[in-house]
Amino acid sequence: MKRTNTFAVRPLSDTGEQLLRDLLDASAALWNEINYQRLMRYNDEDGFKGDVWDADTGQLEGKYKGVLGASTAQQVIRKNSEAWRGFFRLKEQYHDGSNTSITEHPEPPGFRGNDDDGRQLQTVIRNTSYTVDWGERSRLEILVGSDLKDRYDYTGRLRLEIAGDPNWPDYESQGRLDLWYDETNCTFRASQPVIVSDDARATPLASEEAALDIGANNLVACTTTTGDQYLYEGRGLFQRFRETTREIARLQSKLEDGQYSSKRIRRLYRKRTRRRDHAQEALCRDLLKRLYEDGVNTVYIGGLTDVLETHWSVETNAKTHNFWSFRKFTERLACTAEEFGISVEVRSEAWTSQECPQCGSTDRTTRHRDTLTCPCGFEGHADLTASETFLDRHTEQEVRPMARPVRFEWDDHNWSGIPHPQESPKEQRTDPSTVQRDGNIASGESV
Repeated sequence: MKRTNTFAVRPLSDTGEQLLRDLLDASAALWNEINYQRLMRYNDEDGFKGDVWDADTGQLEGKYKGVLGASTAQQVIRKNSEAWRGFFRLKEQYHDGSNTSITEHPEPPGFRGNDDDGRQLQTVIRNTSYTVDWGERSRLEILVGSDLKDRYDYTGRLRLEIAGDPNWPDYESQGRLDLWYDETNCTFRASQPVIVSDDARATPLASEEAALDIGANNLVACTTTTGDQYLYEGRGLFQRFRETTREIARLQSKLEDGQYSSKRIRRLYRKRTRRRDHAQEALCRDLLKRLYEDGVNTVYIGGLTDVLETHWSVETNAKTHNFWSFRKFTERLACTAEEFGISVEVRSEAWTSQECPQCGSTDRTTRHRDTLTCPCGFEGHADLTASETFLDRHTEQEVRPMARPVRFEWDDHNWSGIPHPQESPKEQRTDPSTVQRDGNIASGESV
């Protein structure tokens, strides 16, 4: 299995910290130079004509290898090449009329700041150019260029102290290391991709199935063949995302002519993304842990095309792409599910949000906020009903009678309290009329 160890690192001295900053700054400068050459060729500006791959990478590698080391300079250039290939793939998909997954025109890779506003301090280290020793005093050692070592009278590799314990200390091989300075927390951080033995993968306890409805307001509604239903509410998260976005727009409106960003704006962008990613990771792990305990071995999730065709609106599009990042969420879900031995299958969920489970009608139903109603007399929670209909379509198993659904809210740390209680203030029943009022379980609130 492919996994990633992410951890904070600390230089062992002031000299080591300044050396590390110079290394990261030079890596950002190299990225900017190679990106500039390619962007000018792409736009055919300032005399730069030809293909983006005609940029003089050899000359730039020679310019920076004294500071970075040849292997690191090569990795920075290679990563920029990967970013451009990704851009061209997205552009091709955008212009493909049969592909509706890319709805906004992709932009070429961007720059990593400048001298005036400050560069984004980050680099990438080849897998053979660093070592990690996990233990009581964990250490990371990275290769640096001879010119940089001479400047600070430093010998050997740069040694950094690792803070905390890894999620995957026992791995078979390691990939290239990403190393950067987190301005928000004033911390150096590293990301180490690793290959973990398949023996670390859990075995499903049974052969139950589940279906997920990915929504704009309720992030995930889940129904299992065991009759359990889970609802993860996202309005509060989206509200904070939107507030940060408005603050970014306000700051951008105050920039001087020719200025496109600032340290504060970049910090807000990173904070917004990190907050979303943290909530996504916690949701995936919390949900899949529950599904594993339910004996689920297969999870069905709807395709992005179905979400856009069924729910499209300006606000929903913003939530699906910018806020919730649907594609990234599904990849994260599949990655986490692999640890539990649960398979994730993408299936069509078209019209599940409009279909009445009682009479099967799709054109007579009405949705108002979270409630789905039908003239036949049916009334229920729209997203939970959609996940139940979705599951019925794609499972041959008999779905057991539904238990009382559980609703989760995000409190910036977890979705259901630690440890998981029977019902915490952030874990409430969706139907308050079904909640026992014996003093042991808090009364719920309607969604």
